[in-house]
Amino acid sequence: MLNFIYYPVSFIMWVWHQAFGYVLGEDKGITWALSVVFLVFTLRLILYKPFVGQVRSMRKMQAMAPEMQKLRKKYANDKQKLAAEMQKLQSENGANPLAGCLPVLVQVPVFIGLFHVLREFKPGKTENYFFGADEVRSFVDADLFGAKLGASVVPLQGAPSLASLGTDVPSMLIVMIPLMIAAGIFTHITARHSVARQAEAQAAAPQAAIMNKLMLYVFPIGVVVGAPFLPLAILFYWVSNNLWTLGQQYLVYRRIDAEETEKREQAAANRNALAPKPGQKPQVGQKPQVRPQGDDGSETLVDAEPSANGNGSANGNGSSAPAKKPGAKPVSAKRQGGQGNRSGGGGSRPQAARNKGRKRR
Repeated sequence: MLNFIYYPVSFIMWVWHQAFGYVLGEDKGITWALSVVFLVFTLRLILYKPFVGQVRSMRKMQAMAPEMQKLRKKYANDKQKLAAEMQKLQSENGANPLAGCLPVLVQVPVFIGLFHVLREFKPGKTENYFFGADEVRSFVDADLFGAKLGASVVPLQGAPSLASLGTDVPSMLIVMIPLMIAAGIFTHITARHSVARQAEAQAAAPQAAIMNKLMLYVFPIGVVVGAPFLPLAILFYWVSNNLWTLGQQYLVYRRIDAEETEKREQAAANRNALAPKPGQKPQVGQKPQVRPQGDDGSETLVDAEPSANGNGSANGNGSSAPAKKPGAKPVSAKRQGGQGNRSGGGGSRPQAARNKGRKRR
């Protein structure tokens, strides 16, 4: 039923077995182990671009987290409207949540396909998808330090016993225990590296916190506990897959971090280029600025544009009226005129005013 998975997996493994068999010998256990390891590397290389898309999508989703939280509060009672607004927000920002799941979804059928192909390497079988009878017999007879790649410490139902494969539990444990420990450690390190990249708001969510604990502790322990029930070759698959993931995460995150740093620096340089330089005169049409002037705290309007007469004065003759102090009473023109008359007449009173004063006395 799943031949569309089994045939591609067995073909890639067959190609690598032919390549390493030409150098090391087709019946060697190390040849078959390397064929499994490079099967993983080939599949992960094919999934490299989807993985980069996954990382970019995760970064965009983290950046949109505050906006998404606002939408959840705004449309808490309207699920249909919330879904439409969420989709609109993701479309505007170019984020695709499914892109983050694609690499994981593809690896699941690959794991199932490899597990099935390895179980089909049984004594007496004449073929195993792309492998012929001679290659099936070569895999069954090959061992790595006495351990059979297709055998498990606790055989599952339908799997051949250790005795029928020509090995025993101590021989299997010698090779399996180091791989079990390595698989658990690498699974934990890979999960911790992913969790460290999460935003604080995302990691603080209850669902995310539970999932992080599962990835950090439950999954690594599950690998160690479940290893005795799996064929030895699956442990090679698990260790090599986690090693590839660690290296790939380091390179991809470093590359994306460098790109984002470059974008921030470019944006800062553009802002600095548009900002006015120190000492630069304001542009024509700029509003006048108010600045304090003098010891009395008075303020003077300073024009951003030069005066029309070109000499910097307000009245065109090189002088300007003094600034009025805050709180000073206005001086009427009549009073100013009277003062001028008194000063201009030499201080004498008119004759009519003197006669009027005599009559009153």
